[in-house]
Amino acid sequence: MASPKQDSKRTVTTNQSDPGTSTTGRRGLASNTVDYGDKDFALFLRRAFIKGAGYTDEDLKRPIVGIVNTGSDFNPCHGNVPALIEAAKRGISQAGALPMVFPTISLHESFAAPTSLYLRNLMSMDTEEMIRAQPMDAVLLIGGCDKTLPAQVMGALSAGRPFVVLPTGPMLSSQWAGERVGACTDCRRLWADFRAGRLNQEQINEANNRLVPSVGTCSVMGTASTMACVLEAMGLTVSGAASAPAVSADRVRVAQASGEAAAALASGQISMPSVGMAQFDNALRTLLAVGGSTNGLVHLAAMMGRLGLALNPDHFNRLADDTPVLVDLKPGGQGYMPDFHEAGGMPRLMLALGERLDTQIATVTGQTLAERLTELRAQGRIETHEQSVIRSADNPIYPAGGLQFLSGNLAPDGAVIKPVAASKSLLVHQGRAVVFDGLEDMAKRLDASDLDVKADDVLVLRGIGPLGAGMPEAGLIPIPKKLAAQGVRDMVRISDGRMSGTAAGTIVLHISPEAAAGGPLSLVRDGDQIQLDVPAGRLALLVSEEVLEQRRAEAVHTKLPTVSKPRGYGWLHGQQVLQAPQGCDFQFLRGDA
Repeated sequence: MASPKQDSKRTVTTNQSDPGTSTTGRRGLASNTVDYGDKDFALFLRRAFIKGAGYTDEDLKRPIVGIVNTGSDFNPCHGNVPALIEAAKRGISQAGALPMVFPTISLHESFAAPTSLYLRNLMSMDTEEMIRAQPMDAVLLIGGCDKTLPAQVMGALSAGRPFVVLPTGPMLSSQWAGERVGACTDCRRLWADFRAGRLNQEQINEANNRLVPSVGTCSVMGTASTMACVLEAMGLTVSGAASAPAVSADRVRVAQASGEAAAALASGQISMPSVGMAQFDNALRTLLAVGGSTNGLVHLAAMMGRLGLALNPDHFNRLADDTPVLVDLKPGGQGYMPDFHEAGGMPRLMLALGERLDTQIATVTGQTLAERLTELRAQGRIETHEQSVIRSADNPIYPAGGLQFLSGNLAPDGAVIKPVAASKSLLVHQGRAVVFDGLEDMAKRLDASDLDVKADDVLVLRGIGPLGAGMPEAGLIPIPKKLAAQGVRDMVRISDGRMSGTAAGTIVLHISPEAAAGGPLSLVRDGDQIQLDVPAGRLALLVSEEVLEQRRAEAVHTKLPTVSKPRGYGWLHGQQVLQAPQGCDFQFLRGDA
């Protein structure tokens, strides 16, 4: 724990008075003993049982680092977790601590129904309670796929123990039909070509075999890579943790270094750094600079809420106005995560951002970011060769505003768009609404030959917000087949849902309040005029207030269905889930609850 002499930026900000120990002040194996009414007997039993696994008295005197194991056959993004655990255990043991591996929930975006965000808060609760319940002086969080890193950090912030984050790392890219491909931006692009008839069944089957050439997270700047980058900028990982490929020797070395850092936190040699607005501003700047996922805003809002902080849209837009997009990766650029790593990764990007980042914040290795970067430069470990993946601030991919919050009468509490991945010609647009009430309605009608839709219309999908459907990544509404066949590749699309960080298009997301909660999106009708003005930060429904009032009265009898259930987790979700501006967290889990 931090001593009173230490700078405020080096002390931990948590929801507990003493995060490194139990309420008894005991550490190591003696912490968090079971309530038998006799703590000494509880420790006696614990020591007896753990010795059955072959541990010695000398082993059990060491500080303990818990290692979260999120390996799962249902989660290929975490397919390298066994190797990372072994490397981390090596680092922990060599640093004099005792590694203890324990499992938690594992979530994969493609394998968790109805959506992984729906289960993110459950994973955060699992993580928090297992950290609280078991004896550990620090914890190493191993995660990767989109919702796992945010869930783990949310849980660890609430649990209040020192922690180090170890991302599983991105997969490799591949080749198909003479072009470089990788999950999952190219998955969506090639599927759109298949829907439009530009690829046949045999071709799409061949592509399916090539898009994911290794274990690891998506090889573009999707949500997984975005969250890894922002966590490194927050000082919560060791250097290089954001970008080293999952199957590389660098990733194994990162795992060992992460174990060493966690052991130093467990022993008290290093104090857990604070997590406050300085760290989150670094995260938001990084999110913008990498052209990152819109999902990052949901997850950062949830993480901030665990500490009683809020993500202010005006503040974010001010940061966006002053932060260029510097990383040329798909979906907003051309490259892949292995390119980012070879170009220098986060250390080189942090140098390129310069004074836009607060480099005086402390990190989990005990250094400030500035000290870390200085050491890396002195050791020749920051790439300085000429390259085009990480640009300088005077030669950006996109000058500023790569992500932006919108407001207006259609989104009173805000909405989000990613201009860097949108069509410039559509950033100011007015069109006729074509409305779909939920995913089932869209699936039935979107590709119908008699659908009344034109290229300059605005596709509206509602009922897919956090309460309505668990907020799935369905905001990338497919182009209707008859328009795709005509060569239409982008349209203005709006929803109360999310979009994969690997997706691109002129898409407005996270409209809040959502339709299922009675937001104005529920009042839109086919043929209404909708106006999008990204430079002005505006999303408007051009319908008179008198007409909207009449529709509100009618809407009382036409509420959209929700994912609420009569029992279990579905009931809890329906009772407690918050809207996108609060990160879709549960009310009772927030730091200000």
